[in-house]
Amino acid sequence: MDISRREFIRQVLLLGSLGLGAGALLSGLACGKESESGPMITCTPTGSPPCSAEPTTTDAAYLSVARGQNPTAMVQAAVDALGGIGRFVKPGDDVIVKPNICGSHPQTCELAVTTNPEVVGALVALCISAGASRVRAMDISQYGSQEDAHINSGIGDAVIDAGGEMELIYSEFKFPDTAIPDGRDITSWPIYDEVLQTDVLINVPIAKSHELSVLSLGMKNLLGIVLYPGYLHSNLGQRIADLNSLVRPHLTVVDAVRILARNGPRGGSLDDVEIKNTVIASTDIIAADSYAATLFGMTGADVPAIVAGADMGLGTMDLGSIKIEEIDV
Repeated sequence: MDISRREFIRQVLLLGSLGLGAGALLSGLACGKESESGPMITCTPTGSPPCSAEPTTTDAAYLSVARGQNPTAMVQAAVDALGGIGRFVKPGDDVIVKPNICGSHPQTCELAVTTNPEVVGALVALCISAGASRVRAMDISQYGSQEDAHINSGIGDAVIDAGGEMELIYSEFKFPDTAIPDGRDITSWPIYDEVLQTDVLINVPIAKSHELSVLSLGMKNLLGIVLYPGYLHSNLGQRIADLNSLVRPHLTVVDAVRILARNGPRGGSLDDVEIKNTVIASTDIIAADSYAATLFGMTGADVPAIVAGADMGLGTMDLGSIKIEEIDV
């Protein structure tokens, strides 16, 4: 079934208003059969370990990998394999979606610098269909203004079309110095308080190379919600892990539709972009990043932040020890 993104979102919102959710429409796009996501499961709040309760369906994966030509269908398939959006978002929840919107120059999506807007829009639509009272997307642009980054990345339009909100992050008063009790190198940092207070945090990085951190994936993406991220670049791997010990996304969805294989994080040439047409999802950010590393011919052990995070008990790098569901859509 071929429908435009705008029509897809319209139908998702219509189903949500009827209390039906988006499962039937989206799973038809993904695999042509009814969703088997199962009942909702209560998740722990942001700042606590990610959801550890097992979904009621015994078929739920620990990590899912969806491949195909339609980013919306890949997102739906990946989330369904984990137990469905209802595992993470409950009616009335306040949800923050954290993509990478770091750059404001044109064609950032095509150049694999920022998260694919269709991936972000699909997640926002899913959250709304699950009954979220509010869904916001936000990031601090490191290159140029936030307004230009929202426009040039295409993420602003995608989020608004899906019924969500774009939030500009400006006021330093919203970045209280926050204790990081388990930090090994940094034990406090100014962190955007809305992220710490939200009911559900969904982390949506693009997979790209990085000149200082080797790769920029889910863990590195959280530097977009702190003040003075440049000061974290000393002992960067451990400091990324320290931040992740406090800010614990309920769900990480890695956009690997297009990856920046070389010259990241800013890129600038299509020669550095590789088409992977892949979406990776897990409640375990270490596992998600470890799998994403394989798309670059690496393992989690090649990325200092992943190694540090695994050593702190934030997740597993051992992909052979977990249930991975791979889906073609």
